[in-house]
Amino acid sequence: MIPTNLYGPGDNFDLQDSHVIPALIRKFHEAKVNGEKTVIVWGSGTPRREFLFVDDLADACLFLMECYHEDEMINVGVGTDQTIEELAQVIGEVVGFTGKLAFDLNQPDGTPRKLLEVTRLSRLGWRARTSLREGLENTYSWFLGSHWAKKSSQ
Repeated sequence: MIPTNLYGPGDNFDLQDSHVIPALIRKFHEAKVNGEKTVIVWGSGTPRREFLFVDDLADACLFLMECYHEDEMINVGVGTDQTIEELAQVIGEVVGFTGKLAFDLNQPDGTPRKLLEVTRLSRLGWRARTSLREGLENTYSWFLGSHWAKKSSQ
């Protein structure tokens, strides 16, 4: 199996070495808590990415162990993507940040688009159950209850 970009509870929220979703959740949360008016997002916001909630990957693994017996690799993803700007807007809404986005064009965009072809998986009858917004809400809730609570008590 080849999964797309994953996110969810238990992710790494360190701003120095995390991936885009946990980094943005933390940035938006800290901006909200500190009353900041702007969150800076790396790059132009135009690259497109696909994201899969970790519980959906676990479900796909179980499904494929039962239903897939081919030698070829199979992609596991949702089959849709969004721009980093669109992602940041949704994360801002989930976190409750009411300020503005600013894009740091001095930071790299990376690959213009990362989207897996998931037709083979879809034909087998599997689809992700968790919408991006629902997965982000779940991840932010975990962040507040687990990660941020531990960090705040130190």
